[in-house]
Amino acid sequence: MKTKYSKVARFIIIFFIAGMVLPLCAQDYPDYITINGVVKDKKSKDKLEYVSISIPGTSIGTVTNEDGGFSIKVKDSLQAKVLELSRLGYANQRYSIKGNEDDITIFMTANDNKLKEVVIESVDPLELVKAAIGKIADNNSCNANLLTGFYRETVKKRRNYINISEAVVDVYKTPYDEDDSRDNIQVCKGRKLLSPKPSDTLIVKFLGGPNLSTYLDVVKNKDLMLNPETLSYYEFSIEDPVILNERLHYVVSFKPQVILPYALLYGKLYIDKQSLAFSRAEFSLSMDDQNKATEAILRKKPYRLRFKPEEVSYVVTYKEQNGRSYLNYIRNEIRFKCDWKRRLFSTNYTILLEMVMTERKEDHVERIPSKLLFNEKHSLSDKVGSFYDQDFWEDYNIIEPTESLESAVTKLKKQNK
Repeated sequence: MKTKYSKVARFIIIFFIAGMVLPLCAQDYPDYITINGVVKDKKSKDKLEYVSISIPGTSIGTVTNEDGGFSIKVKDSLQAKVLELSRLGYANQRYSIKGNEDDITIFMTANDNKLKEVVIESVDPLELVKAAIGKIADNNSCNANLLTGFYRETVKKRRNYINISEAVVDVYKTPYDEDDSRDNIQVCKGRKLLSPKPSDTLIVKFLGGPNLSTYLDVVKNKDLMLNPETLSYYEFSIEDPVILNERLHYVVSFKPQVILPYALLYGKLYIDKQSLAFSRAEFSLSMDDQNKATEAILRKKPYRLRFKPEEVSYVVTYKEQNGRSYLNYIRNEIRFKCDWKRRLFSTNYTILLEMVMTERKEDHVERIPSKLLFNEKHSLSDKVGSFYDQDFWEDYNIIEPTESLESAVTKLKKQNK
């Protein structure tokens, strides 16, 4: 079980290695329109982060950034009429597409009043989770899928960005009644921007990277928390229900109730009341024993470097289409401190990894050739090139950079000249 559990954070990030540009994945480049804007709460006018934005009836989509900003590109051939926006705790919102648009504002309405009318009958949370696990084959894709995703990883030293890497990836996923052993990833196109300062170079290797889409797919990789044989490791509780994608959801919280040789998780599962599909998972690595937490995420460090994890958190969401749920969005944040022995002060670091699935194919899907696979022993920085082409992403959908990230890019470009 310990070997299986290590998949909870199996990504690789290595600070700071030069790389090269990879060729683009095969793709046509038809005409498309671009819609840019911001999403806000209708009442408070607060900007809303992590709003899912999609074209109804298609697999095309993206998410808003931490500033509520978004940009979505839509092929003319789709003749799309509306955008659909969804977010936990809010009523779905539709926006009529008028063509290319900049700086639009879309307001979403919280559905608190709708929840006041909801009555949830008493249920056993453990039995509910078991029932939802039993429905995975019915609720999730029964076919192989090829997902196109946008992946970004950033590293902050204190408040300053020192590493920004981005990529478009293809993700091959087998049916959900199979395990994840044959799922794999190809990096199609990417770029990086690294701090040139020697003091910002810290050789620390973690478990993860673009492989997030396989290892953190909690519904498929059941060894994370949904293995029926290990559910007894956790205590489950029913929380207040929520509305997600206009559907009522059970919220089941969980926390460790046993002590094992490795770190366990705590968090919440969101289960569709009607279908029992898992729609969302929010969870964190237990920090009760920092040595166990370190073992779960850290793969390699210099001998004299002291490493102290402070927080390791995850969000995984799924999107329903035609009665089946598909992987939609993954977010992973790691906060830690490092210092060299005999030094008085430690340095704070934050790693943020995000991946959104922007398109999906399900017909006549073939596995990615082995020679093109992203090897989990590599870092993304090994595989991508420079950060200077303004039109780098062409018609790919991406997660728009925040204002702080754009400022960091400008600053790092100047440093690298």
